[in-house]
Amino acid sequence: MDTLTLLLIAFGLAMDAFAVSISNGTTIKHQRTNHALRIGIFFGSFQALMPLIGWSAGLNLRDLISGVDHWIAFGLLTLIGSKMIYESTKMGGEKKETYPLSLWMLLMLSIATSIDALAVGISFAFLNISIVTPIIVIGTVTFMLSFLGVLIGNKAGHFFEKKMEVIGGLILIGIGIKILIEHLN
Repeated sequence: MDTLTLLLIAFGLAMDAFAVSISNGTTIKHQRTNHALRIGIFFGSFQALMPLIGWSAGLNLRDLISGVDHWIAFGLLTLIGSKMIYESTKMGGEKKETYPLSLWMLLMLSIATSIDALAVGISFAFLNISIVTPIIVIGTVTFMLSFLGVLIGNKAGHFFEKKMEVIGGLILIGIGIKILIEHLN
């Protein structure tokens, strides 16, 4: 996998975490750097762990579906991207007041924002891609964007939150189309 594609996947996957980090940044009253570090570490770690889990599971299935793996990768990335776009545009109800730095909240948000990375890890296994570099890049990009997201959220509020999720979804759909075209040619 070329570096640009890997970076685009990492940015696409990190958009959920970035949007949640912006939202968390708006709720932290007395913002400190360690708050942004804590959120960045949680989100980056889970975003790196989930593709590894997906890749491991996908290795066991790869031989069974090697003839249609590119269609599965395309389908998963398109589904994930579409879900991100849909969720960013649907109207939410009243938001419950929560403390974003509690261990329980960080665990739940980390899992929720990294489920998409699990499916991407499965795609990596189907495409026979080594997982080491992708998990390092995905984890690092997510850490950096989450860290910045908290700082931005504390300063700028919710202005960028929904737009970032749409951009991330479009990036993942585009990569799915690219994989499909490459394998059909």
